[in-house]
This record gives sequence, structure tokens and C-alpha cells, in this order.
Amino acid sequence: MSTDIPDDPIILFDGVCNLCNGFVQFILPRDTDGQFRFASLQSDVGKRLLAEHDLPTDELESIVLIEGDDCYVKSAAVIRIARLLGGVYALLGPFRFLPRSIRDRAYDFVAARRYRWFGKKDQCAMPPADVDVGARFLE
Repeated sequence: MSTDIPDDPIILFDGVCNLCNGFVQFILPRDTDGQFRFASLQSDVGKRLLAEHDLPTDELESIVLIEGDDCYVKSAAVIRIARLLGGVYALLGPFRFLPRSIRDRAYDFVAARRYRWFGKKDQCAMPPADVDVGARFLE
């Protein structure tokens, strides 16, 4: 795992959340160009990136996408990730035209219940064995 911050889009996720880990596991095989890098919100690099983008480092309620100087959170992150994946996933793109308050209300509803519905791990999950951890996951 690298400690250098790449220019590639970086997805920050709750490393102990089963839903969030499932989202990362969903993205990995569909990101055929290997454009995304990943870090848990709990990691040192995750906390550093949150702080650099003026985001709270103690709230772990959101997927965060960092793309250069741009930062997307909650529903905006999910929609942007889908657009970057392309193909059928880009069909989520038009949802960006819905008011953010409505999109984020739905996002927050699921986020507040994610541990109860999907479970929680005692520690951050490791990526599957077939993933080049050093190239895709930041430490």
C-alpha cells in the first residue's frame, strides 16, 4: 500500500461498514481501467485527505470521492463514481439534477441504518486476493 497520494480519483469509505465494503467490492471489477484508488475513512491517509478538503474527520457517515481539487460527498459522490465508471452506471448521472437535499436525505436514511441492516466489522476489511493492493489501496 502506498503512502503517496495519486492524482487518480480516490474513494474514501467506512472500512468497518459491510455496505461500504460491498460498494468497494462492486466497483473493483467494474473499474477495468483501474482509475480509482481507495482508502478507508479510518486510515491516516483518509483522515489527512478529509482534513485537506475541510471535511470532518470524526464523522464516518459518507462515501467521499476526491478528484483533484474537487470533493464529492454522499449522493454526489455515488453519482460521480457511477458517471466515471461509465456504461450502464452512467445512467445515474441525471440524478445529479435532483435537489441535493432530497438525494442526501435518502442517502442519510440508509447511512444511519447501514450497520443495523448490513452489519459491521471489528476492523477494516482487506480487499480480495486478486486485487493489487499496493496499486489500488492507499495506506
